[in-house]
Amino acid sequence: MRSAISLLLQYIRAFVLIYACLYVGNTISMLLPITIPGSILGMLILFALLSTQILPYQWVKPGCSLLIRYMALLFVPIGVGVMSYYDELRTQFGPLVVSCLVSTLVVLLVVAFSSHYVHRERPVIGEPEEK
Repeated sequence: MRSAISLLLQYIRAFVLIYACLYVGNTISMLLPITIPGSILGMLILFALLSTQILPYQWVKPGCSLLIRYMALLFVPIGVGVMSYYDELRTQFGPLVVSCLVSTLVVLLVVAFSSHYVHRERPVIGEPEEK
């Protein structure tokens, strides 16, 4: 019984922390003059807290594992909602495909050039240069 209560408290703590980051992100999003989704800001806040180890990952791991396990189920309402716009999607199919292909190509090129720049050979300080 004690372990069940402990597990329940771990889930509650994880979801409270995740939702706290979400609500802080939504609040910041409302205050900013530019449009950035609050959920994105909330994820960035959670990432910053986890990467600086202000927030131990063990505190949010139970909630994250549960959300990831049922992620496909969470997308069902969104898929059904998109199907209510079937006629609009059918009429705009060409521009949608072109924009997806162009944006994918742009992302691939930016990642390729960024990776090439980051992983380039650099001279080692103190060693003679080869000619």
